[in-house]
Amino acid sequence: MAAMKHEIKTGEDLAWLMGHTGGFRGGQVLELHVQKRRVLDEETGRDVVVDTVIDAAIRYDRPLAEYDGLFSVSRVARLTMLGVTDFSIFEQEGTDFSEIAEVHAEAADGRLRFWFDPYGELYVICEGVELEEVSRPGIVHPLRKGTTDWTFQADAGTLPAIGWFLDRLDEAGLPCIWREAKPNGRQHPARRWEGQLLPAGFEQTLRNNGIHVLAYGALDREGFGLTLRLLSPSESVTEKLFAVLTDLIARNFTGLCLAGNQLLGPDEWLGGPGSGRRLLA
Repeated sequence: MAAMKHEIKTGEDLAWLMGHTGGFRGGQVLELHVQKRRVLDEETGRDVVVDTVIDAAIRYDRPLAEYDGLFSVSRVARLTMLGVTDFSIFEQEGTDFSEIAEVHAEAADGRLRFWFDPYGELYVICEGVELEEVSRPGIVHPLRKGTTDWTFQADAGTLPAIGWFLDRLDEAGLPCIWREAKPNGRQHPARRWEGQLLPAGFEQTLRNNGIHVLAYGALDREGFGLTLRLLSPSESVTEKLFAVLTDLIARNFTGLCLAGNQLLGPDEWLGGPGSGRRLLA
């Protein structure tokens, strides 16, 4: 099953995009890639540009209303702008176009226009857009220095209990113990279970430096999500557990992985050398 993509081509589609993302208000452009497809012009013998695609990774938070108040959802979106006919990427000294106050957009004459900053230093005119994103509950407490994050958003299926993961890790030759985290204060309504995985036999030496796992229900659509945090990246035993656990999840569920700033399908994550797992270092 392919990961869900939202295609944006019309003014109605664009209105949905801006409503869903809140105009990426207060977000950040994490990565920006320009791809130009060229073909050989047989008459001139030169390569000519026939298509331009701009790919932006954007991190933003979105408050969502629940029955008992507002809760934050943190998202990383991959915005692929297709058939680009005009664009500008320019940054003057003292400015930073990666900081988004609010994206402004319009649909006119069969084109979509995006202004990512009020000065027009980053703008794009294109024929259409594809949106993919991974969502997770907004972080209540700041992450500890040295923490490494990996998130998987399943697009379908039911969230397994922690026992399912413990059984699979045992089969893989990495038996673990589970320390459930006790809820402290107000919890995000999507939260299902949370705690730490510690390799069996290392409970005393690692103490609270295992792998923190947060499991949550659907935030934007069907499915569920899992966020793994490697609390001690320098420990080889937890690093191995982290690699086995991420591969286990990617092999058994369909959806999207968020590794660093990149959104990857399970096959891309499992792709070996040059794959997304290298970004976690």
